Amino acid sequence: MPQRTGPKPRICPNCDGFASAAITTGGRNQCGHLHTTTADCPTCHGTGTTAARPNREGAHV
Repeated sequence: MPQRTGPKPRICPNCDGFASAAITTGGRNQCGHLHTTTADCPTCHGTGTTAARPNREGAHV
């Protein structure tokens, strides 16, 4: 019996799937490592995907 698969997750239109970015603050610590902060996409909250649209019966695509 074939298995039914759900719809593929939709890529976030605001970040195109690149949901997080590491941004350097310009400084270095005593070991020489850069100070970084992480910024997440405000639309998808760092997941890179959005919720799929609900499937309405009888609707034409």
